[in-house]
Amino acid sequence: MKTVRARIEGRVQGVSFRYYTRHEALQLSLTGWVKNMSDGAVEAVFQGSDGDIEKMLSWLDIGSPHANVGKVVVKQLENDKTYPDFQIVL
Repeated sequence: MKTVRARIEGRVQGVSFRYYTRHEALQLSLTGWVKNMSDGAVEAVFQGSDGDIEKMLSWLDIGSPHANVGKVVVKQLENDKTYPDFQIVL
């Protein structure tokens, strides 16, 4: 199982980005979380198979219908924590 953290920058708040990210993650059977950051970015942690995480990262390049993704920075985590589901963190 692989775990990555993604930081998504651009117009990604106020456009239902977290909702669509959760929906896509659940479709791919990924676990983790997504949240808005105070600087206008969105961060997310995804956990699952390599192939499904790659699909999720490809989706992040485009994002929700009204988003304008400028940059996605991904970091692989050496994480022993297991996430039971995928949540929107407030």
